[in-house]
Amino acid sequence: MATDYNQLKQQTARLSVVSNTLLVALKLFVGLFTGAVSIISEAAHSAVDLIAALVAYIAVKKSGKPPDDQHAYGHGKIENLSAAFEAVLIVLAALWIVYESVEKINNPHVPEYLEYGLVVMALSVAVNYWVSNKLYYVARLTGSHALEADALHLKADIWTSAGVFIGLGVIKLTGLYWLDPLIAVAVAVIVFKAGFNMTMKSIYELTDVTLPESEEEEIRTIVHQHPAVIAFHQLRTRRSGSFRLIDMHIVLKKDMHLDKAHAVCDEIECSIKAQFAPCDVIIHLEPCDYNGGLGACPAECGENCKLE
Repeated sequence: MATDYNQLKQQTARLSVVSNTLLVALKLFVGLFTGAVSIISEAAHSAVDLIAALVAYIAVKKSGKPPDDQHAYGHGKIENLSAAFEAVLIVLAALWIVYESVEKINNPHVPEYLEYGLVVMALSVAVNYWVSNKLYYVARLTGSHALEADALHLKADIWTSAGVFIGLGVIKLTGLYWLDPLIAVAVAVIVFKAGFNMTMKSIYELTDVTLPESEEEEIRTIVHQHPAVIAFHQLRTRRSGSFRLIDMHIVLKKDMHLDKAHAVCDEIECSIKAQFAPCDVIIHLEPCDYNGGLGACPAECGENCKLE
């Protein structure tokens, strides 16, 4: 299953690279041909998307490598690093767009042949809508942060391309050419916001923030439902790329045979992995009278014992 996921992630990342390459070439050519800074800013935005797609492709390829002597937990953090790098690129692209827009405001230029820009922006919206949905679906399926970051890039590109399309249409109909650099600034604001949000998310992941509360609650439910578990505590969770890393202590009857206790752990691990694959689960066993406050073994505290 892990191998299939890695192949799927790599194929999807390659699709993003190809689509972004074509869009960068088209937008840059039409932007220079028409002289519209809003189109050139979109070309810059797509260039960042292309770099991000290349980084994502390399990241998913490297992160799929099995653990080795230097990386006992695997290489999943490579995806988190790639997402952080992509976020920085987005912020830099936004700042560059603002710089170019200010230059155009100070040195006005009347763009021409805007109908070509309208066609390219419409094509960009259609292509990025399809590719971003594909990326987001695979990211959700595999838990890939690199692909999710790439999908967010393209989602932002959809909105900015749509905004430029509307703006070019207004300029074409009204002749208000001063709107061109203002549209580019609006694009920069959207791009910067996306970059900032991705930067914060990357920081959380790289500093081993816990899984979302909803996911931890599902883990608690799985453990609670096992009839052999008297109690559990010290649940700890984090992510490493696509992998969720989970460990906990569970309390069982002190006279339970080792093979039975091992089977209980296997059952809990299988249930968690069925819900959160790919993941790694580590369970520490404790006898019921070892954990303070549970009283005689087996503890007679009903469901309350299974609280953390």
